[in-house]
Amino acid sequence: MTERVPVLKIGETLLVSIQTDLEDQMVMDLQEDLSNRIVDTGAKGVVIDISALEIVDSFVGRMLATNASISRVLGAETIVVGMRPAVAMTLVELGLSLNGVRTALNLERGLKLLRRLSAERA
Repeated sequence: MTERVPVLKIGETLLVSIQTDLEDQMVMDLQEDLSNRIVDTGAKGVVIDISALEIVDSFVGRMLATNASISRVLGAETIVVGMRPAVAMTLVELGLSLNGVRTALNLERGLKLLRRLSAERA
């Protein structure tokens, strides 16, 4: 059995804090868990904190973009927070533009961005 990434609910937002390097099965489990939690809770926003990740490969980069797309289809905006400069450079070098993925420097700014986006939709 693989370790799962917890998906926490705070108001209308789901918080995913990735604290360990992700194995492929963990990424697949996270995608399923996050999708189910959005539907079950009616969450309007998702914040994915990757500040603990020192390395991101193309699979994880695609997972971030895919999760953002799935979340958007289910009615929730996704903000990725805490991206280290080395991770950003790696994603660019891999040619992953992360279309549809909004980013913020930290959790506080990410939550602030989600509130602003939510207010604009209302």
